[in-house]
Amino acid sequence: MARALINIPAKAAKGQIIEIKTLVSHPMETGFRPDNQGKLIPRDIINRFECEIDGERIFAADLYPAMSANPFLTFTLLAERSGEVTFRWKDDRGEITEEKRKLVVE
Repeated sequence: MARALINIPAKAAKGQIIEIKTLVSHPMETGFRPDNQGKLIPRDIINRFECEIDGERIFAADLYPAMSANPFLTFTLLAERSGEVTFRWKDDRGEITEEKRKLVVE
């Protein structure tokens, strides 16, 4: 996989609901499309996304072939404590892209 873009506030007030946006580069090949010789291109999609704060899962999603290339995910979080936020995408080939950001809750 290639690069990931993440939009998360650097600081949040305790009890504030924040919005987190993620975008990762991935072709999301469904396995139903033929190549130029008529053979099906093997399926290769991101099948799992997880987000954790200091090892505690706060959001997860299973993705399926109907998902577009370069999937964009948005979710909200109730800011309760500061910590390291880990974002993880896994595809059908077993490749994992992981990014980390710091969230400060005041």
